[in-house]
Amino acid sequence: QVQLVESGGGLVQPGGSLIVSCVASRTMFRIYGMGWFRQAPGKQREWVAGITSGGTTNYADSVKGRFTISRDNTKNTVYLQMNNLRPEDTAVYYCNRDPTPFDSWGQGTQVTVSS
Repeated sequence: QVQLVESGGGLVQPGGSLIVSCVASRTMFRIYGMGWFRQAPGKQREWVAGITSGGTTNYADSVKGRFTISRDNTKNTVYLQMNNLRPEDTAVYYCNRDPTPFDSWGQGTQVTVSS
């Protein structure tokens, strides 16, 4: 059973930046593709960005050019750098394996973009 712990969320003004992190307990972290997902109030969880075990990245159109996903396999950690944040980016952000998420999800980290 893997444990995923997200952190780094907070309140930020439109146009601001934030970086969120996720630490995975799985010792074989480095072989997995990982992704960031988000869920806004009243909406379904959506995929935001992914990074393969080899470091290839992909992004949802809504965040392309503003968000950057990265990973540090020595720390079992995946990051999401978010720039030029918009109110519509407000959501709880989660990380998980990508594709094929693990059944268990972390608690997520709340990101609120508001003036």
